[in-house]
Amino acid sequence: MDVQDKSGLQAAPQAHAASTGAKIVELELYTSQQKIYPRTSTGWFASWRWAMVWFTQLLFYGAPWLTWNGRQAVLFDLVHRKFYIFGVVLWPQDFIYLAILLMLSALSLFLFTAVGGRLFCGYACPQTVYTEMFMWVERKIEGERAARIRLDQSPWGLRKLGIKGAKQGAWIAMALATGFTFVGYFTPIHTLAHEVASLTLGPWETFWVLFYSFATWGNAGYMREQVCKYMCPYARFQSAMFDKDTLIITYDAQRGEPRGARGKKVDPKAAGLGDCIDCGLCVQVCPTGIDIRKGLQYECIGCAGCIDVCNDVMTKMGYPKGLVRYTTQNAMAAGWARKQVWSRVLRPRVLVYTTILLSVAVAAGLSLALRQPLKVDVLRDRGMPRIMDNEAVENVYRLQVMNTDERDHTYTVSVEGPAGMALASEPVISVPSTTTRAVPVRVQWAAPPNADKSQRIEFKVRDTVDESIEVEEKAVFIMPPR
Repeated sequence: MDVQDKSGLQAAPQAHAASTGAKIVELELYTSQQKIYPRTSTGWFASWRWAMVWFTQLLFYGAPWLTWNGRQAVLFDLVHRKFYIFGVVLWPQDFIYLAILLMLSALSLFLFTAVGGRLFCGYACPQTVYTEMFMWVERKIEGERAARIRLDQSPWGLRKLGIKGAKQGAWIAMALATGFTFVGYFTPIHTLAHEVASLTLGPWETFWVLFYSFATWGNAGYMREQVCKYMCPYARFQSAMFDKDTLIITYDAQRGEPRGARGKKVDPKAAGLGDCIDCGLCVQVCPTGIDIRKGLQYECIGCAGCIDVCNDVMTKMGYPKGLVRYTTQNAMAAGWARKQVWSRVLRPRVLVYTTILLSVAVAAGLSLALRQPLKVDVLRDRGMPRIMDNEAVENVYRLQVMNTDERDHTYTVSVEGPAGMALASEPVISVPSTTTRAVPVRVQWAAPPNADKSQRIEFKVRDTVDESIEVEEKAVFIMPPR
């Protein structure tokens, strides 16, 4: 209401403040996002983060270039509705495996979160990985934290324009490489590279390369922690998967407080101080800009940069490491040692998640290993049954025979039903590798005079070489009206 009438309504609180000596503080409801300048951290956890960056990116950028049986090893061919994953070829009928993959991903996330908090966010999430890569480029071109702050605060000139332009050029190159590789999982990457080189890239490929490149450039270069804080739903429901025995990044307030600056030769106990020297480095290295000393916050992505930098400070000061460490709420409350903390890792929740995860993974693996490389669908012809010259009744069917293997196969077709029923078409069919073939099949039955009801029959399709490859499909033999 203060902003609506400065001459009237706002005068009253100002007059009251003047008479009492109070100070009016105006709070803005909407403020621009304050840019975070993360400081570089080194240590055990930083090494693990970079190991995951190398692992995930070698996998992402390298997998499309691998070959298998003369084709791309990993290719999601949407045009021909085939997914190639090394020696496995999945079809739309194998949609169940996608559901299983999503289930395994969810169970893995639940398990890792129950054990160690946001491990996925801190080490393997694409947003974290690409942000780490883009910030590395930024540090190499613009300098460390203080240099980047000075550069952003300095007026625009040729030097600043050149540095910013070099950074943007490197970012855009990385983003385009990422978008190109992403599309290479859906369009054969050698074909895609030839089309890019010859400027003959199709409209859809062009759109998705640019779209994914723009998303990478914007998310990793600019939005960064805002994606984790405001867009990612995991930050909101992570607490539902935590309990008091979940390993989380924790500041030991009992040991660290009261905090305060001091020299290396000062005895903190004699000075009435805790081990925290209030250097603020734990805040400076945090990619989301939080202060871990205020307790666990939903913005924390579990990168453990604060642990590395605090351990470094403790070493320089001659104090024990672990002022900021991975531990549990129960351990902090009871003062447990590390052995006691880890003894609570295998608790019922973790065991349940692990059992379900392993069961689903084993079942999916066995299903893939024992999967028949042959699928058959039977469709009866729309026409009415026919009565042949020999008084036999004939039904026509269409067999959709799918060879999911990467080898050509030859199959024999047979039919089982009432006595006198037989196949009246060619029983041997050949189907090329990873191909579906529609085969018309005629079935005749020398039916007895009083047979006027439909009959259950069964088609058997068997490989001529490997008899273990066999599929049985039921169908109905229709009798004409008498």
